[in-house]
Amino acid sequence: MTTGTTTSTRLRRLALPFAAVVMLAIPGAYAEERPVIMTTKASADEIREFCTNIADAARDQRYLLQKKELEDLQKGVDERIKTLEARRAEYEDWLKRRNDFLKSAEANLVEIYRKMKPDAAASQLAALDPEIASAIVMKLPPRQSSTILGEMPADKAAMLTRIIASASDANTSKDPS
Repeated sequence: MTTGTTTSTRLRRLALPFAAVVMLAIPGAYAEERPVIMTTKASADEIREFCTNIADAARDQRYLLQKKELEDLQKGVDERIKTLEARRAEYEDWLKRRNDFLKSAEANLVEIYRKMKPDAAASQLAALDPEIASAIVMKLPPRQSSTILGEMPADKAAMLTRIIASASDANTSKDPS
């Protein structure tokens, strides 16, 4: 090893501790100078006057913050209303298409039973739910309905007749509840 390398290595090792000692020796060199604030005892009247002077500005600032919060909330509510209106329009469209389909299916179903022979229609209607069967019988022409009811077993025909009679009774409540 050469002496030049040894000396430079020693200097590097001592450089950091030396810099730390120098920094600690002059603490005020990098410190920020702060002004000294002189305090005096303020009277209660001066404090009250100060508070009164800034009260209006503070209140105005509070109102502005509250107004901004309310505007932000209103924007959120408006966005939700738009979303709900769009969904309501979708549901109304779906419901209209569904009701149109049901009307078409119902008309087709009644037409199917209208074209059937009375004995075949009677046996199929007897197997259906009584309310559905009575709704179909009500929509058929009276002559065909009477023929179909005549072909049905007596207990089934009586049940359908009771349902049809109660549906046409004016004293029957329209409210299902």
